[in-house]
Amino acid sequence: MTTLLYKKQSYMSEKELIQKAIGKKIKELRLAKKISQQDMAAYCNFETPNYCRIESGRTNPTLYTLYVIAKNLQIPLCELVAEI
Repeated sequence: MTTLLYKKQSYMSEKELIQKAIGKKIKELRLAKKISQQDMAAYCNFETPNYCRIESGRTNPTLYTLYVIAKNLQIPLCELVAEI
C-alpha cells in the first residue's frame, strides 16, 4: 500500500509539472503577440482569474479549453503541448 501512495504522489508531481509547462507556453505565446491577460481572457470568454490560473499552472485545463486558447492565439492546438 505504501508503494501505491508513492506512485500517486509521483503522478501528482508529474501532473503539476505538465500543467505549469503548458501554462508557461501559453503565457510565452500570448506575450509574443502582445496581448494582455485581461484581453486574452475576454477573447476566450473566460473570467480573468480563471485564465490566470491556467497560465500559472494551478489548474488542469480541458482539451476544449486548450483548443479555445490556441484558436485565439491563432496557432495549432498541438503547439501548446509540443516538447512537453
